[in-house]
Amino acid sequence: MPASVVPLPPNNASETLDFLRRMASMVSGRNGDVLLRAAVLIETLAQRAKSAERLFHQQQEENKRNVELREAAEFSSDAMVQQVDALRTQLADMIMAAAAERAAFDAERSKLLHLMQDAESHIGKLTSELETLRASVDSFNETMVSVPVETLRLARAQFASLTGGFARRGDVISEAMSEIGGFAIDQALAAKKSDTA
Repeated sequence: MPASVVPLPPNNASETLDFLRRMASMVSGRNGDVLLRAAVLIETLAQRAKSAERLFHQQQEENKRNVELREAAEFSSDAMVQQVDALRTQLADMIMAAAAERAAFDAERSKLLHLMQDAESHIGKLTSELETLRASVDSFNETMVSVPVETLRLARAQFASLTGGFARRGDVISEAMSEIGGFAIDQALAAKKSDTA
């Protein structure tokens, strides 16, 4: 429990000191010395009391400032704690969003890898079929015979018709074979033109 401070009454001490000093001058011997010592002691105690009172007021002001500073620090601390909590929440949201984006990226990457593997497999099959067709054309070229130009033109028209039919049905292999056959006839007709020119 804090001690309460009672301020000293003004000028009572100086009146008391004056009285004691006058009495000491009137009384001789030991009693006069005691009165003088009492006056000095009262004066010292009064000065110490004034100093203590000033110190108490200074400490009161300092305590008041400390309380204000503590309250300001608590307010700032609460604000910082709220900011840290908000940043933690924001960071958690960002981590979750990044994880979701990573999962979507991994899924898309897996899908594209699967499509790429399918495409490579399909290219391999088409390359094999093309080699087969080339071998077929090469063997066909080895067994060529002379045909009238009108027959070649008629055959070319038939290959064009077959190519269109295969294309509509989505039969890529037959369409390619028909185009190769048509191309072979075009080459034969071009060679015939260059021979006659």
